[in-house]
Amino acid sequence: MFIYPKAYFHKVEEITIEFLQKNKIKALILDVDNTLIDYQKNLSKSVEKWAKDLKGQGTKLYILSNTNNKEKVEKVANILGIPYISFAKKPLKSGFLKVQNNLKENPQNIAIVGDQVFTDVIGGNRCNMFTILVDPIDKKEFWYTGWKRPLEDKIKKNYKNKQIKEKQ
Repeated sequence: MFIYPKAYFHKVEEITIEFLQKNKIKALILDVDNTLIDYQKNLSKSVEKWAKDLKGQGTKLYILSNTNNKEKVEKVANILGIPYISFAKKPLKSGFLKVQNNLKENPQNIAIVGDQVFTDVIGGNRCNMFTILVDPIDKKEFWYTGWKRPLEDKIKKNYKNKQIKEKQ
């Protein structure tokens, strides 16, 4: 179903090179708000180390963010040393396809990593990319995101129950 991710982790740092290799992922498209940074725009040292380690092992990284605050996205991108696109209008396909073209990878070799079902997961699934949902870093968030969380929580719960049933 297009609302479910292919994988779920509590935070980006749990996504390992072994997991990516097992799933033939060569590139990650990363969300910013509440995926890489918290509400106060803090980027943790553990996320910096995670990104550096993945890049060092040959994984391509690219930021795709819906925010129209270009300076915020640019700051994170500069710290991580990766390219970015802001004001992406996810879940529309255009931003995902532009990044795919820039990465020069097939969609099945690209994973979308984000904290929102209705932007990151649906957009990535519509482009036939591997989708990875992570928990939001911060409980505090923008009003335009917060209203969707109860529905996303139900989707996560259904996804987790589906995973448990498949393992039995």
